[in-house]
Amino acid sequence: MPKPVIKIDCPCESGELYQDCCEPYHLSTGAPNAEKLMRSRYSAYVLGLEEYLLNTWHPNTRPKYLNLANDRTKWLGLEVKRFEPNDDQAIVEFIASYKDNGKAEKLHEISQFRKIAGRWYYVDGEFND
Repeated sequence: MPKPVIKIDCPCESGELYQDCCEPYHLSTGAPNAEKLMRSRYSAYVLGLEEYLLNTWHPNTRPKYLNLANDRTKWLGLEVKRFEPNDDQAIVEFIASYKDNGKAEKLHEISQFRKIAGRWYYVDGEFND
């Protein structure tokens, strides 16, 4: 008997189902643009997909590990404020809401992305207060 398909809303808050939104990227299909990559990375944080996060991080700025197994952050929501695409680089500004030790917080970041050999990578981000 086949496994039932569990339909959940995508954590990136695109309004789509996870299976139609970020899951294909998590299963190694390259994101078509930096905004989709950023959304899939947010979903990966929500779901604890450390390998995906590291694989989509630019090699020049990628950490050795993230230790998500011990991270107690509860991600609550994502709002994309701005997306500025270019041929091989892009900017995505977003606000991610989360709880850390029960305290509500917001992460407002302006992220830089680069395209290398047809794939998008997160380079780094600047925090905006």
